[in-house]
Amino acid sequence: MVKKIFSTVVIASALIFGFTAKGHNAEAAYYNTKAISVAKSNLGVPYRYGGISPAGFDCSGLVKYSYGKAGVALPRTAGDMFSKGTRAKTLKAGDLVFFAQNKASKPSHVGIYLGSGKFINASSSKGVSITTLSNPYWKPRYVGAKHI
Repeated sequence: MVKKIFSTVVIASALIFGFTAKGHNAEAAYYNTKAISVAKSNLGVPYRYGGISPAGFDCSGLVKYSYGKAGVALPRTAGDMFSKGTRAKTLKAGDLVFFAQNKASKPSHVGIYLGSGKFINASSSKGVSITTLSNPYWKPRYVGAKHI
């Protein structure tokens, strides 16, 4: 009798927590896909320091705007965004990728990972554009990624 009750509780818990985790993953996938879509729709928009709209973006402005349109509120700066989410060991589309002048400093640049080693960002030289993590400028400045 005790085994039967215990088994029922274990199965019920697995079902409840399993569906909750899957639901959370599906929700995160939606936000990530939507944020990527919004960011891509702004390709070519010029860089503007402090910019948070399609009239001009800085790096964190693009990320905040894109995730905001997807229904996710993020802080305003790359450094503050770095304190959100969970550290990504394996990159997934929609993860935030962070860069700094050196490994010991707070992140000063952020982009949205697209997959296949590419990310979208607003850079002062190219505006909203897609580049690679292996780019000679970005690779040595990469400090990590976060799942949002």
